[in-house]
Amino acid sequence: MIKNFFAGFALAFSMLSIIPFFKLHNFFSGINGYAVLNYPIVGLILGTTLYLTSLILEPFFASTHLHVIIFFLSILITGAIHLDGLSDSIDGLFVKSEKALHVMKDSNVGGMGMIFTASFLLLKASAFWHLESMLMLIPIMMISRYSALFEIFFFKYISKNGIATLAKSEFTTTQFLVATVAVTLISLFFESGLIMLFVAVATTLIIKQIFYKKIGGFSGDVYGFSIEVVELILLHVVLLSAKT
Repeated sequence: MIKNFFAGFALAFSMLSIIPFFKLHNFFSGINGYAVLNYPIVGLILGTTLYLTSLILEPFFASTHLHVIIFFLSILITGAIHLDGLSDSIDGLFVKSEKALHVMKDSNVGGMGMIFTASFLLLKASAFWHLESMLMLIPIMMISRYSALFEIFFFKYISKNGIATLAKSEFTTTQFLVATVAVTLISLFFESGLIMLFVAVATTLIIKQIFYKKIGGFSGDVYGFSIEVVELILLHVVLLSAKT
């Protein structure tokens, strides 16, 4: 079990980041559920990496420029994989349901995907710009990856093949509960952590309603869409909390 846990962590880290610590892309039987279990842990590590980087760079750059640098690094360390899912999913939302999956699988980005993704990035960059504490990136990135775990466990995956099918089939109730308890406990250490967790789950339920109606379930692109949308919303939860 311990061996599978660490192999699952290596797989999750390789899937969700481009930091070259691990290069595991083989979906061996028995590790895919553990990979999903590790999604929030990877988010925690990525958020911590961004926070520590901001501390290192803080003496050298003006605050506003530093925040833009961290925003750029947040895209860089994930290889923009979630943004790709965001743009593909948006394209799918603007066509008829019977054409949505075909459009989402198209490697070319459509006009609506390009426009809305650009607007999304501007809004997210502004949120980073006004974020008072980079420390809050830790729970934001952890909880946003938890949202994908939540969706894999509860919601229908539309393909009978592929990575997510393996992950969903091997991801157990025990693993889900362990991840949920761990994320909840860690969230307690951060201001508005439980509120962010609640908002993230509520957001996934809204996303479910949208994509069940459009394509009948979730796809890999929709998981990426969800991570990005939850991140943006949690950034605004933090900004609103700072104003109260």
